[in-house]
Amino acid sequence: MPKRRAPSSSRARGRAPARLLCCALAALAFMWSGRAEAVTVALLRPAAAAPALEEAMFRLQGELLALGASVAITDGPTAPDSNSAEVRAWLERAARARGVDAFIAVVGDDEPVGADVWICERSHPRLRLSRVVLEATTDDRAATLAIRTIEVLRSSFVTLELDRHDRTLPQAASPEPVLIAATPRAPARLGFEAGATALAGFGAVGPALLPLVQVDWALGSWLSLQATAAGFGTRPRVETAAGGVGVAREFALFGLCFCAPVRTGIQPVLTLSSGALHTTLTAEANVPNLGHRAARWALLVDAGAGARVGLPARLYVTMAGHLELAEPYVAVHVLDSVVATTGRPNVLFTLTIGARP
Repeated sequence: MPKRRAPSSSRARGRAPARLLCCALAALAFMWSGRAEAVTVALLRPAAAAPALEEAMFRLQGELLALGASVAITDGPTAPDSNSAEVRAWLERAARARGVDAFIAVVGDDEPVGADVWICERSHPRLRLSRVVLEATTDDRAATLAIRTIEVLRSSFVTLELDRHDRTLPQAASPEPVLIAATPRAPARLGFEAGATALAGFGAVGPALLPLVQVDWALGSWLSLQATAAGFGTRPRVETAAGGVGVAREFALFGLCFCAPVRTGIQPVLTLSSGALHTTLTAEANVPNLGHRAARWALLVDAGAGARVGLPARLYVTMAGHLELAEPYVAVHVLDSVVATTGRPNVLFTLTIGARP
């Protein structure tokens, strides 16, 4: 009798490699996700409160969360050299106190120019610094910096996971506390200023001191919309043989402010705005003359230049000089004679203290 041939098992043999490949991919995905979740990354908040730097921080945080890493935001050390012994000591203390595996700091004053990435190698122990630098012609600097920084950090994930099995950094007896917030601060776009302005002219009207308030909204790193109002100040008098005239002035302006982001040091400030000037004349005549009261509105154009000094806690002091031109200007008449004018032009000196909450 002919021998019966065993059933072919080629189909079963064909399925076995596919199953093994699927299992290997699933295991690799599980290991990769576990490694990303095991990594804690601290973003060091930039010292300058520039909107472009804040955007880069948001981009980095989003990329890290998408990668599965644990993200924290903290204020970094204040030192001019990011690779100094002082900075490294601060980072080592922070790593021990919070179990941080990597630190990222955005580099730049007005806009991001690069990023410093410190990897905490536990097995040696030591801090390894990698620097990401953007070209001057880079268009979307925040997005490009986030992508390049994440690539540098991704290449170090395997080293970080292996180092977790051999943490040999000595624990400090009293580790320095590191304040880490769960979410970053919103960009400080709104600013408030209050102070005083000294107003003087060239038409025989004496100087006046007026309280002043300003509100500005940042459009970018160097450009802001600014609204200014001043009034309810002193009223200089113009004295003549026929009597005296008190001059009261109030004005409101709206325009642009070209100024650097608020930070320590002295920064230039330029303003250009327009608005309205309200002038009130109150006459007190000697007998037999009669006095009366008159008011006039005028278009006001203002140009200013000065300096801003940054203080801690997002405070700043601004000093500036302004030249104002009113159209039409106001003329003071006594017995049909012009004895003084104002607004042709006026010179102002302002001193304010401001804050960006």
